Amino acid sequence: MYRVRVRSVPPVVLALRRFPNPRLTGIGAGLFAALTMFVLACVDRLLFDGSEFVYGLLFLPVSALTALWVRPADLATAPISVPIAFAVGVFPISGGSEGFGGQTMGLVTALAVHAGWLYGGTLVAGLIATVRKVRQMRARRRYVLAQGRGTAPERAPRASAAGAVAAKPVRAGAAGAGGAGAGARRPQRP
Repeated sequence: MYRVRVRSVPPVVLALRRFPNPRLTGIGAGLFAALTMFVLACVDRLLFDGSEFVYGLLFLPVSALTALWVRPADLATAPISVPIAFAVGVFPISGGSEGFGGQTMGLVTALAVHAGWLYGGTLVAGLIATVRKVRQMRARRRYVLAQGRGTAPERAPRASAAGAVAAKPVRAGAAGAGGAGAGARRPQRP
């Protein structure tokens, strides 16, 4: 009898498997991040009077979710769309003065003052996207190697086909007198 080893799965992994696992396109991930950050900034302005610290803390998990939920073909868009989402979301809490110029200056000032959060969220999204891409490349390599092993036995008879030509039976008339023709064969015409 064979013993089967059962690996216990950590509870954290089980909890993470219960989360939704959508696969967003690059544009969908950007829209998700931008809309989520805008809504969170509006909630932050209502509840915490536009606290930049709360907004920055909320930006980090949104960055991580954006990088986790983007589909594998669009992994490069996650670190690009996250800073744009930060800029879209910081608008309600930027606190600029009246007019277009005042609002623009407030937005630029908020982006400059909170660049640490912006870089941190972008780094989180970039690291997650990089790890996912490396895992995808390793899985693809394993798949290709497994496919190569599966077809290797089929290739072996083709390689020994040259040996099979040498082992073909000799025609009855080619043997000649005394079997002298058995050792020396003439090439056959196609």
